[in-house]
Amino acid sequence: MADVAKAVDRQGIATTYELIRPHIRQTPLITVAGEDFGLQISSLRLKLELMQHAGSFKPRGAFANLLTRDVPAAGVVAASGGNHGVAVAFAANRLGKKAAIFVPTIASRSKIEMITRHGAEIHVGGDRYADALAASERHVAASGAIAIHAFDQAETMLGQGSVGLEIERDAPEIDTLLVAVGGGGLIGGIAAWYEGRIKIVAVESDGAPTLRDALAAGRPVDAPAGGIAADSLAPRRIGEWVFPLARKFVAPDVVLVRDEDIRAAQRALWANLRVVSEPGGAAAFAALLSGAYRPERSERVAVLLCGANTTAVNFEE
Repeated sequence: MADVAKAVDRQGIATTYELIRPHIRQTPLITVAGEDFGLQISSLRLKLELMQHAGSFKPRGAFANLLTRDVPAAGVVAASGGNHGVAVAFAANRLGKKAAIFVPTIASRSKIEMITRHGAEIHVGGDRYADALAASERHVAASGAIAIHAFDQAETMLGQGSVGLEIERDAPEIDTLLVAVGGGGLIGGIAAWYEGRIKIVAVESDGAPTLRDALAAGRPVDAPAGGIAADSLAPRRIGEWVFPLARKFVAPDVVLVRDEDIRAAQRALWANLRVVSEPGGAAAFAALLSGAYRPERSERVAVLLCGANTTAVNFEE
């Protein structure tokens, strides 16, 4: 593996951003009153990346791959819990490329429907992301297509790091950024952008503590893969590309949130902002709302809301 710090850095992220910029949305960063959510905090910003094309941050990495790599006639292949597959299908469709997407049976109906709607060939099988990944690797070997990894790949991380670029451009004053973690491509890219200049707090479902377990072991290790956000935050382990960046630039105390905390965050976002978030997209906000992460009153905090691909839910029940 190449030196991650050389492959995924500020200059690479800035260059990639200019390349993908015509194809993505520059999502809003809004200011909200902490008191509206019962939070004693003077400054709170929400990055609404769930308003990105295809309903999550993932098109950034998908377009980065498709625009910087030679794509054969056989097209591209992606394994995904759902959002990465939707993003690759969307980006491939926009650029006129073939795409085959592999998802596990836990992928939500809404995500499977979106993949199909964007014209990709879809394969559903296996219980978890790791099963879909293994099936996708067999397809790559047989077809001659190229794989676009959901998180553990330089091009993917360079694209995702552009979220950090936009946040810093729009809110250079923030001290702390809360980011949900699955495989870690998002937090790894953002960490590479900031290079330790702000506090980046990793938030994971307590049913899938991939980064927490890796930091405890000193290397990526297999972790549980459960919880209501399993279709977006539960790979088998944190990415090999991600880990050194997270260990260097992410706060060492990973915050874990429970399923009920995530549901409460979804309801609060709907009740106060009329924002619909999928479980994984609300996980970072759940850390703040539940008190799992307690900022100082004067701390200038931003939270990344990263995904909205969920089947319609009555949050007011």
